[in-house]
Amino acid sequence: VQLQASGGGLVQAGDSLRLSCVASGRTFSRYIMAWFRQAPGKEREFVAGISWSGRTTYGTDSVKGRFTISRDNAKNTVYLQMNSLKPEDTAVYYCAADESNLFGIVAPGPGDYDYWGQGTQVTVSS
Repeated sequence: VQLQASGGGLVQAGDSLRLSCVASGRTFSRYIMAWFRQAPGKEREFVAGISWSGRTTYGTDSVKGRFTISRDNAKNTVYLQMNSLKPEDTAVYYCAADESNLFGIVAPGPGDYDYWGQGTQVTVSS
């Protein structure tokens, strides 16, 4: 499975961005998909995940109400819509796929994911 993330960029505080992650493979609909982010000098942080059925889970409280994860199984794509961006959202954003989860429950740990995209940089200026 290969994951290709895109959509990052340099924006101003308050702007919006939509990240996309396209997955190869014929069983995308069975993957739990997630977005993580990693700022310089910090650990990788769970942002949001989405189950097979579309049930969503969000990580840090700081993104709740501003970020929305969604998926389009027909396009093998997961999205992260980010609104009202803040400078503290600056990070490299990674998409990840979990194909070995038997229960369909989104897991927040990086070690729970089997495949990773290359990352896309999001920089928010104040």
